[in-house]
Amino acid sequence: MADFMIRFLICNILLCSIIGIFLLMKRILKNILSSRMQYNLWFLLLGLLAVPFLPFRFFKLSELFAWLKKLNFIPTAQTETAVEQTLYTNITDSQNWMKDFTLSINRETPSIIGYLLLALWISGIIAMLILVIRSALRLHILKKSALPLQNQKIQRLYQRCLSDTGITKNIPIYSTAYLKSPVIVGFWKPLIYLPIHLISDDNETDIRYMLLHELQHYKHKDGIANVLMNLAGIIYWFHPLVWYALKEMHNDREVACDSSVLNLLESEDYVAYGNTLINFAEKISLTPFPFASGISGNMKQMKRRILNIVSYERPTLQKKLKSITAFLLTSILLLAFAPFVSTYVADETHYHWNTSSKNCSEIDLTNYFGEYEGSFVLYDLKKGIWKIHDRKHAALQVAPNSTYKIYSALFGLEKGIITPENSFIKWNGTPYPFEAWNADQTLLSAMSASVNWYFEYIDEQLGKISVQEYLHNIGYGNEDLSGDFSSYWMESSLKISPIEQVELLTRLQNQDLGFAPENVNAVKDAIHISSSSFGDFYGKTGTGRVNGQDINGWFIGFIETADNTYFFATNIQNEQHATGSKAADITLSILSDLNIWK
Repeated sequence: MADFMIRFLICNILLCSIIGIFLLMKRILKNILSSRMQYNLWFLLLGLLAVPFLPFRFFKLSELFAWLKKLNFIPTAQTETAVEQTLYTNITDSQNWMKDFTLSINRETPSIIGYLLLALWISGIIAMLILVIRSALRLHILKKSALPLQNQKIQRLYQRCLSDTGITKNIPIYSTAYLKSPVIVGFWKPLIYLPIHLISDDNETDIRYMLLHELQHYKHKDGIANVLMNLAGIIYWFHPLVWYALKEMHNDREVACDSSVLNLLESEDYVAYGNTLINFAEKISLTPFPFASGISGNMKQMKRRILNIVSYERPTLQKKLKSITAFLLTSILLLAFAPFVSTYVADETHYHWNTSSKNCSEIDLTNYFGEYEGSFVLYDLKKGIWKIHDRKHAALQVAPNSTYKIYSALFGLEKGIITPENSFIKWNGTPYPFEAWNADQTLLSAMSASVNWYFEYIDEQLGKISVQEYLHNIGYGNEDLSGDFSSYWMESSLKISPIEQVELLTRLQNQDLGFAPENVNAVKDAIHISSSSFGDFYGKTGTGRVNGQDINGWFIGFIETADNTYFFATNIQNEQHATGSKAADITLSILSDLNIWK
């Protein structure tokens, strides 16, 4: 949550610009948009205010976020300054397994400033909620003290107003001495409260206009709008432009209701309606209840409403079409800003797998995984059958770590950085903690020892744009390269699910990824582990190590037999000891018991 607050802070800075653009557009289109359309535009802004809390990502602004975090956000004493630490693990058994080398990625603990911002934000929300609760209690007192309207003359007038507005629901109306202006409260069970002093004045025309106004609030579901506006005010209690926007939304709502009332009246009655507002301008005030809608407003708002009444004309078809067109264009513009205010709250994303054409069954392999959370995915090419342990985890996208090197190699081969005949890359002399890394490499040796610098060199030669294109062309996971370009596949931005791993391996084997066959065969040779009477075994491990703990273990690959090919992916998750070697052990046990490989 502390990290979320940092991202939320940036989103609010961006919101300032968006609200500014929004207000400018409204001003430009003021004479084109109808009063109702001007009011409806505010709901789009309310939608944008909700975007930072949506549990999915639109578009990543990670670089901007990273820049802000580097400014003055002070790390705690637990934060390590070193970029990387190292771990050596080695898959060892009777067969010639590849070495599972991995590097540790250090993640900073959230900044103390992040926690302070979170505490301040929550404190403000609590304070706002207290105010809302106080208002709710006052509303409860009002309900207890109010009496059903007894004046028969006003009751008959009210029934005519219901008929004039086309409302069939009989909304209860009450009289009260605790209000200066009429209000309508609630949207599930709405109630109208009419001040006693208005009834005693016995001005039927004024009361009619006020009732028509309140009923327009009901007709246009302004009770729901009240809830949304107050919710926005609570969450964004600290944002002055949001508060200004909510105030303007309230003003536009009253103008829109006035226009709706005027549309029911004859043109000669417009002046009388305006006079009603003027006559009661000194008597009415803003409603003390946050979830109520009324005719009230301050003098500045009243002036604006009177000017609207004076200039009001019934909209022609042409004006309606212009208004709708302007509304749609403005809506498109506002929606285009949605990606920029997304905090992508959900770090965990799932692959949406279309199973409609799949022969898929779930198998319980819990005993094999023990303390680990994880999944196992197996695809039988000949039979077209999928077997999956823990479908939810199998669709969860996580960092691929060294399993990604299969495709990094393919990209390099396809670009000609290395070739099947000559994949030699000279060691640059930078010392590494693994002796196998401190030497010149070929694709075979680099894949076997999982040499990071070899594949980093390929990426550097390719460039970020080319890598992004390749990822998109093959549909690799979330295709996200926003992390550091030297480690985006190591517990960083790039993520993929076990199901996607198997799908890609299947396409690789079927020569369906668009790569040259000789390049595919070169990669296959590099990940070939062993041969037996069962066939040929291909695979690649991957280990995600964060802050010195192994949290993410992979083993993916396929088995070629005389008449079939089996594709598999195993992923394990844990707070520690979740390594590629352990994932490989689990995979071998499962494949052995399924009589696929011994």
